Amino acid sequence: MKSHEEVKAEFTREWIRKAENDFATAQHLNKGGELYVEGTTFHAQQGAEKYLKALLVWHQIEFRKTHDIQELLNLLTSIDHDLPDILSEAVDLTPYGVEYRYPGDYPDATVEDATKALSLARHVRDVIRSRLPEQILK
Repeated sequence: MKSHEEVKAEFTREWIRKAENDFATAQHLNKGGELYVEGTTFHAQQGAEKYLKALLVWHQIEFRKTHDIQELLNLLTSIDHDLPDILSEAVDLTPYGVEYRYPGDYPDATVEDATKALSLARHVRDVIRSRLPEQILK
């Protein structure tokens, strides 16, 4: 039987694996330019969201099913009071998780939006990875 720590580590690694998949997809799509901006922004948001959830899982903080980056950052204040400030711009990714995927009130995303989204996702990735133990990232 696996220990509690082993289960926690495996579950955290699964979130990281999924986050890395979205991040790599966003990077790949971003190289395609204008045709792939929606895919880039969506996967950038998803990668950032999943990295935040990985840190929540590691610290055993429960969260509801949400794409709201601010909500996830608020939950993380209990382990790192400065994290919401450090990652404050990442809240700009939230609409790409749902609203931008459907016709409606939002304008079409641009190449500039996609590049910024990827940059924000990279920042979230770097910050979260720096707060997880090295053995979890392997």
